[in-house]
Amino acid sequence: MINKQKVMIVDDEPKIIRFVAANLKSLGYETMASQSGQEALDAIDAFDPDLVLLDLMMPGMDGFEVLKRLRTYSSVPVIMLTARSNSSDKVQGLNLGADDYLTKPFSLDELFARVNAVLRRMNGRVSPPAQTSEITLGPVTVNLAQRRTWLNETEIKFTETEYNLFTLLLQHAGKVMTHEQLLSEVWGSEYRDEVEYLRVTIARIRQKIKSAAEGLDFIVTYPGVGYMAQYE
Repeated sequence: MINKQKVMIVDDEPKIIRFVAANLKSLGYETMASQSGQEALDAIDAFDPDLVLLDLMMPGMDGFEVLKRLRTYSSVPVIMLTARSNSSDKVQGLNLGADDYLTKPFSLDELFARVNAVLRRMNGRVSPPAQTSEITLGPVTVNLAQRRTWLNETEIKFTETEYNLFTLLLQHAGKVMTHEQLLSEVWGSEYRDEVEYLRVTIARIRQKIKSAAEGLDFIVTYPGVGYMAQYE
């Protein structure tokens, strides 16, 4: 029996929850709903979702605060839902570790496309080279089987998207990869123009590396072109 992928829906609007849950269930997903941020945080360990759909504007604890707390202990993929199209909200959500962003009102086709894209990344779009169990670059080691990353003796806790992007750069260390290549490989071809997603994720990767070893940076930026992994 194939286990269903599980999606947690966090929204204070019952109509949105019913609409999204019914349609995800029709596609074979298992769903769970929470109508507040605290309720979601209390339930997430027991439900163990593969993906969280998280509304931004909720009374009490908003989506930003929920995501901030969630990222202290979980790398579960998160798609933020919002009625606002403010680009600063989008950047803030991505900076806190959101994997994608969907503006209300959204179509079912758009919702399904985003859910499928994020779950595809979680399941590992980036394929390791044949017969390779680890990738190393200077003091960094990536264990491909365990999907874990170390800098010397310190483990770096990446989200799934961060891990896939960093691993892809390491697999092509010494070569410049364009924005379009990175976005298509990690996010999917439908995201090839979303350069802001790439920039924010690169910044998060750099920050986590520098937190583990101050002054180290393995990613070289080529403005207007792309990025390259390098260690000197």
